Amino acid sequence: MPVMASLADVTPPIALGALDGRYRGPVSPLVDFLSEPALNRMRVHVEIEWLIHLTDHGVVPGVRSLTDDEKAALRRIVDDFGAAEIAEMAETEKVTQHDVKAVEYFLKKRLTQIAPAPADAGLAELIHFCCTSEDINNLAYALMVQGAVREVWLPKATEIVEQLATMASDLRSVPLLAHTHGQPATPTTMGKELAVLARRLQRQLARVGEAEFLGKLNGATGTYGAHLAAVPGADWQQISEAFVEGLGLTWNPLTTQIESHDWQAELYSDVARFNRILHNLCTDTWTYISMGYFAQVRGQGTVGSSTMPHKVNPIRFENAEANLEVSNALLDVLATTLVQSRLQRDLTDSSMQRNIGVALGHSILALDNVGRGLAGLDAVPEAMAADLDANWEVLGEPVQSAMRALGAQGVPGMEEPYERLKELTRGRRIGQADLVAFIAGLGLPADVEARLSALTPATYIGLAPDLVDHLN
Repeated sequence: MPVMASLADVTPPIALGALDGRYRGPVSPLVDFLSEPALNRMRVHVEIEWLIHLTDHGVVPGVRSLTDDEKAALRRIVDDFGAAEIAEMAETEKVTQHDVKAVEYFLKKRLTQIAPAPADAGLAELIHFCCTSEDINNLAYALMVQGAVREVWLPKATEIVEQLATMASDLRSVPLLAHTHGQPATPTTMGKELAVLARRLQRQLARVGEAEFLGKLNGATGTYGAHLAAVPGADWQQISEAFVEGLGLTWNPLTTQIESHDWQAELYSDVARFNRILHNLCTDTWTYISMGYFAQVRGQGTVGSSTMPHKVNPIRFENAEANLEVSNALLDVLATTLVQSRLQRDLTDSSMQRNIGVALGHSILALDNVGRGLAGLDAVPEAMAADLDANWEVLGEPVQSAMRALGAQGVPGMEEPYERLKELTRGRRIGQADLVAFIAGLGLPADVEARLSALTPATYIGLAPDLVDHLN
């Protein structure tokens, strides 16, 4: 093997993962919520709000409140958090060897600049007051995930589902030969089949949209031990509840050192279920493309094959499938691992939660590909019609069903309808003339004979077009 220069030494650093390299564009909005700097920024936010909460409510006797200008200056630290602050905190962490302690020292330094002695009068000691690291971390993660889901993932997922629902509405009356078990079956419409998937996705969006984001602030083992030791006269449960809910989270009153992460497991399971349904959409759409029911004609200025000029490959759906599978692998392990913790605390969750952004990132990338793939499709009703016209045997179902109804009403000659249609249709193709001749020999009432003889595979679609309205 030739001696090659080390790519690890190239500056700026080369991304190891695809999300921070090749696919950076579609997933970049998540960086504001689920990157390591975003975690530190949110920790700073929680620490500042805790300090303001303590001083605003006079929790520690004799400590003055912060002025409006001081509060605004502290909050600007979060608003202006950028490259310089990221670098400074990284240098501090090299000394502390502890990420949350680095945040505490970072803020104490800032506070002495905002309220220099003697004005600070010990205020700096209320930064991280009575907190274990997980009091800050669990709230930071809850806010980060809440933001990522509500501001990035849900809008993108909703956009794709609305795109799919529009396609379903546009194709509501386009007849389609169904393929149960891969075999020709009762006709439907393309719009109704897309509507089934859109409705399934809508239900999961509703579940994700109703997700709870829990948080706690109760000390090293969830007992408020340090809090009572420091200020025994305070109503610490009420203080904690008001603070957590003031952040826009749901207060969890009963925890170990960590918030139990059950809400995260619930959320990731719902997102994973959405992903799996979206994967089903990808495989069905891929199949419809291969059958000629959809043509990839719009926005296809790309190379389909390096050697076959005629090819336009359904790569958007294949790319989405792969990314949905990666996303679900991570979401599943997050959901199963985060609900477990040895006794009052272990650190498995700390490493695990740093992969939340990757899990949602691959889902976002899949959504982007599905949206681009759907936008490049045109339905080909002629291809669907040709398959319908080649499969008149699917009308054995309505004929035998009508015979059953007549037999139940006492009409003679309607015996063994299923078996008679099975003999006519199973294992061979029939045409319109074959079916009409068969119907004519059944002795049906004239109106029923006329109705069944006029039926075609393309008109045997039941209520399929009307069912699309359930998307509304």
